[in-house]
Amino acid sequence: MERIKITLIKSPIGYNIKQKRTVRGLGLRKMHQTVEHDATPSILGMAQKIRHLVKVEKVVTGSGGEE
Repeated sequence: MERIKITLIKSPIGYNIKQKRTVRGLGLRKMHQTVEHDATPSILGMAQKIRHLVKVEKVVTGSGGEE
């Protein structure tokens, strides 16, 4: 499954309580903190709702032949 990195780049202070709870629901607590999640529709939807507060990047994995 594809993975994404989500980084909190802007403070949720002053924003709607739903947006603050979405930030916390993603596991983000501090500024510039990064978390990794599977790219499921629910996680992507949460990131989309707070796209003005976060940076989303795809995680690049190495070739599948490494052990």
